[in-house]
Amino acid sequence: MILITGATGTIGSKVLDLLVEGDHDVRAMTRDPARLRAYDSTGVDVVIGDFDRPDSLRAAVDGIDTVFLLTAPGAAGPDHDRALIEAAIRAGVGRVVKLSAIDIPGSGTGAFDWHRPGETALRDGGVSWTILRPAGFASNSLAWAESIRAGGPVPNMSGPGAQGIVDPRDVAEVAVAALLSAEHAGQTYTLTGPENISVVDQAALIGAELGRTVPTVDVPIETACTQMLDAGAPASMVDMAAEGFALIRSGAARFVSDDVERVLGRPARSFADWIRDHRGSFTG
Repeated sequence: MILITGATGTIGSKVLDLLVEGDHDVRAMTRDPARLRAYDSTGVDVVIGDFDRPDSLRAAVDGIDTVFLLTAPGAAGPDHDRALIEAAIRAGVGRVVKLSAIDIPGSGTGAFDWHRPGETALRDGGVSWTILRPAGFASNSLAWAESIRAGGPVPNMSGPGAQGIVDPRDVAEVAVAALLSAEHAGQTYTLTGPENISVVDQAALIGAELGRTVPTVDVPIETACTQMLDAGAPASMVDMAAEGFALIRSGAARFVSDDVERVLGRPARSFADWIRDHRGSFTG
């Protein structure tokens, strides 16, 4: 039995779908079971779980062999990681695959630092582990869809900086491979796409798919932070985003890995592949 945490999110939902398609025994943890009603006829065991409630975590891992650990980014992440890892170890879980974040040299308060304590707890916990460190998701471009549909520009907070944007489907497929095979035990995989691309590059690829020009507009990081705070984003999330924008702009995030290809035996999907398959999101 495999437990999927974060089962309704970008990666967790794809991992869940792949395991269901493969006819594996799956338990999906969520705070809102209504969001998983589509799985009622699939045999998925849906359980209510809350990282801030140890009793719910103990129930979620009871009888589980393998865990896909996915916690939401934020200041509470380290405590949530440690709580689930502790419950899993006590329950005799054999393997944990943790979704972390890419480690960009020079980062100090970014997303990776929220995951570092969980990675350490996993390595020191005595359980078989695999750690996945993905780059920025291609699906993040969906935040631009409304503006693009209206003929507006794509906001660019990272200037000419580029990164190895990864297709979430590749991340999910690597996660499933690690969940199902012990050959990935003790491995830390950095998951990127096949090329470094900037926001300007992304807009150009979207435009090429739509058959029209998609413009970009430079937005100072300070302006973006003010907008996020005004929209109610927590200060810790805004600080993380600001550092991320600055690191990408500086060129520190400009690298790619072949780990997706090494695990899956095929090249990583490109951003153009992702846009082609999600064209309708940008046309309305």
